[in-house]
Amino acid sequence: GEQEAALRTLIAAGSAAQLPPGQLDLRSQLSQESPAGVSVVTPAEPVRLGRAAAQETALAVRAALDNVRQHCGPTAKAWVLVEDEGSQVTVTIRDDGPGIPAGRLAEAAADGRLGVSQAIRGRIRDLGGSAEIVSRPGTGTEVVLRIPRRLDVPSPRPMT
Repeated sequence: GEQEAALRTLIAAGSAAQLPPGQLDLRSQLSQESPAGVSVVTPAEPVRLGRAAAQETALAVRAALDNVRQHCGPTAKAWVLVEDEGSQVTVTIRDDGPGIPAGRLAEAAADGRLGVSQAIRGRIRDLGGSAEIVSRPGTGTEVVLRIPRRLDVPSPRPMT
């Protein structure tokens, strides 16, 4: 599994040099972060996004995978599917865990645990996209991120 992840990273990195300034290949961002037990499936061609959008999307995916590890245990499996649909990019994260009981996400947010509402939904919302979470106890969880393609959006400037 580690060799596969390393090979994916190497292949994705080879195409990064061909991108215009300010753009990143989402494949390389996600391949760098795929731990054991996670299968990442991407198109063969670069999935180009503006730098900020690619980085924020990768962080949202990492937050979803962190939730899998935290709530499903070390033997849980997860799959990340990246689809380049022209005007938008869709990233789907699925797991084989126990699922989320109804009302649990709202309860967590009310208790001040904002991982899903901010680290996932908030990041994607700030990019102009959407995040949908589908889960029922016993069926695992599916997180669908839809990110509009805006290649010309500059990275946010640091606050001074």
